[in-house]
Amino acid sequence: KDFEPYLEILEAYSTKAKNYVNGYCTKYEPWQLIAWSVLCTLLIVWVYELIFQPENIFWQEGKASGAVYNGEPKFTELLVQAYGEFAWSNPLHPDIFPGLRKLEAEIVRMTCSLFNGGPDCCGCVTSGGTESILMACKAYRDLALEKGIKTPEIVAPQSAHAAFDKAAHYFGMKIIRVAQNKNMEVDVRAMRSAISRNTAMLVCSAPQFPHGVIDPIPEVAKLAVKYKIPLHVDACLGGFLIVFMEKAGYPLKKPFDFRVKGVTSISADTHKYGYAPKGSSVLLYSDEKYRRYQFYVGTEWQGGIYASPCIAGSRPGGIIAACWAALMHFGENGYVEATKQIIKTARYLKLETIKSIFIFGDPQLSVIALGSHDFDIYRLSNMMAAKGWNFNYLQFPKSIHFCITLVHTRKRVATQFLKDIRESVTQIMKNPKAKTTGMGAIYGMAQATIDRNLVAEISSVFLDSLYSTDPMTQGSQMNGSPKPR
Repeated sequence: KDFEPYLEILEAYSTKAKNYVNGYCTKYEPWQLIAWSVLCTLLIVWVYELIFQPENIFWQEGKASGAVYNGEPKFTELLVQAYGEFAWSNPLHPDIFPGLRKLEAEIVRMTCSLFNGGPDCCGCVTSGGTESILMACKAYRDLALEKGIKTPEIVAPQSAHAAFDKAAHYFGMKIIRVAQNKNMEVDVRAMRSAISRNTAMLVCSAPQFPHGVIDPIPEVAKLAVKYKIPLHVDACLGGFLIVFMEKAGYPLKKPFDFRVKGVTSISADTHKYGYAPKGSSVLLYSDEKYRRYQFYVGTEWQGGIYASPCIAGSRPGGIIAACWAALMHFGENGYVEATKQIIKTARYLKLETIKSIFIFGDPQLSVIALGSHDFDIYRLSNMMAAKGWNFNYLQFPKSIHFCITLVHTRKRVATQFLKDIRESVTQIMKNPKAKTTGMGAIYGMAQATIDRNLVAEISSVFLDSLYSTDPMTQGSQMNGSPKPR
């Protein structure tokens, strides 16, 4: 009896919640409710397995797509040592850490040289590819606003990185996505048609993330020159491969850097094929006049004049020092040799020769995207996952890709990959119409769901779940406390 009042309160709240849910659901069609229920169920199961899985080290075996670009133990020790020497430094205070300022300036100058920048070429070090893209978009937005454009527009290929959408969302811009041709390159005619009086910048990728294809930069650059619009080349993924391709014996079909008239900025991640630790990228401009629009300067604060080149104020000096150390350690010869090994491995695979799968476009670098007309390609990713391999799921069109790094150039990794993928395709073709399960089913349903708000909501639930903890997990220590005896 003592609990009856509480039970009544609980029942009242339960009824209220039920009525709310029922009322909310009236906005949706039955098929949408079913899709929501199935997606939520699959997501909950997957998230549970993700959160409570033990730490996996399969990337060290060379079975992860991208993510880790070097991982060599002795080189890692060098990075750790360099970081430690500057662990307490901060480029926000160049008067206190003049040596760190010099290291950052040298990283930018070396990268300018690699991309054939002229004497006015300049840039900055950022926390990653997304921030490099954000900063370029911010610079061109402010330039457009100065010209009287009220709603600056980004004209970018469908394949351009989602960071451009993020920039548009953050900075009040509008992004115009342009169709691709059959080779997965941006359609230059479509890009020309998308240009308007509100266009603040054009975008090309070298290469783009989904399919590893390089956009026709010289052709788009002609549009940039004709209409006097800045052109940003996103080389975040492969920037520290493409600059060494020619010397490695694999010249690219078209130029991509500041030698192309019309290219005004380039982003390249040092924490990918530059082999610097995570949290390091470089954004370059052809001229200082563009970089000025990237800066923020506050002059009225009681704390003094506040000026910063990037989004962050304080930045980790250890990352800058470790990035500089990586560049010095490899040098041009080291990067050329690494590029040679990676491209040799990528072309050794010849995945286009495997029956029942095909490669998207003409990938000249390290990313190979696969599709199939005979079966659901997500099934191949599932089957390879069972063998320990990690692929990236892609959508529109449905596909998967594998990004080759220096880790995959080790002995027997490529031959094992080829063996496993051939066996997997053979197994799938015994019953090509079988249903897709696991993560493939989740991605497949997400792609097929017309209501993209539903997909966004579920993705937000996933992000929330990443911050879940389980203090009862065996061997876990909360707040770094020592293990109990």
